Amino acid sequence: MTRAAVLGSGSWGTAFAKVLADAGTDVTMWARRDELASTISDKHENTDYLPGISLPTSISATSDPSTALDGADIVVLAVPSQSLRANLAEWTESIPADATLLSLAKGIETGTLLRMSQVIAQVTGADPSRIASLSGPNLARPIAEGQPAATVIACSDSRRALEIQKSCATGYFRPYTNTDVIGCEIGGACKNVIALACGMASGVGYGENTLASIMTRGLAEIIRLGTALGASASTLAGLAGVGDLVATCSSTLSRNRTFGERLGSGGSMESAQKAAHGQVAEGVKSCTSVRALAESYDVEMPLTEAVHRVCHEGLSVPDAVGHLLGRRIKPE
Repeated sequence: MTRAAVLGSGSWGTAFAKVLADAGTDVTMWARRDELASTISDKHENTDYLPGISLPTSISATSDPSTALDGADIVVLAVPSQSLRANLAEWTESIPADATLLSLAKGIETGTLLRMSQVIAQVTGADPSRIASLSGPNLARPIAEGQPAATVIACSDSRRALEIQKSCATGYFRPYTNTDVIGCEIGGACKNVIALACGMASGVGYGENTLASIMTRGLAEIIRLGTALGASASTLAGLAGVGDLVATCSSTLSRNRTFGERLGSGGSMESAQKAAHGQVAEGVKSCTSVRALAESYDVEMPLTEAVHRVCHEGLSVPDAVGHLLGRRIKPE
């Protein structure tokens, strides 16, 4: 039996642990707090992040990362992108030598402008062929409820991608494989920023035409950046690009969408964060690093620029909209 260690007990890490267990994989979760680990193991529920979802009794949880990692064939990294490096520094010595490292984190690291697979390789010393990324329209609660969904597992080593695919394929969760790690990671990082823009527009009161326009032009930005970095445009036209973008931009379950909506309706960054129970949407941090990465490749990303200015430079949402609409008209 394949053994997986899921490092991170947030909503998506927990939902994916459930998928793995439902697929017949032996799963041990790591939670930072003893109380949460005990609750998951004893009550078979993550009351903090997925209340009301019954977890398979086969899932165990621990607050000791070395215990979770012992004998793992697949190490699932399910912590926020900006804290991945610090966590990996603590975990690396306990990661089995030939384990496949699967990233669920979506972002570009602040400062270094590295993608998550690059951070993993740099900190652990693992060969890139051991590192995979998972991305797609994967809102946590619907998947935990068993609603049908699909995803993409990208790894340069097709054999490892197939092993992960088998470990998480269920009657409700359909994983596809891909070798385009760059495309999957760029799609996953950038869609959070575009979802913030959609939320802002919705908060102002704009309707479906506006949101569809933002998603479509946002996709154009994502494809420009992705292909500049070496990604395939077809990857970004698939589940890891369009699929993830539509889900994150459209759903009220999306933290980025709802965070942006609070800003668009006149809330401050502080009030939006308070409403989100102190949790900052990934796109708030990623918009700055995505913008910097785009600038380093001379890629134009006006929506990303606007989101950055609203979140970090005090630009109002109405002024950001006016700036975008006032740009020079040109062919699509």
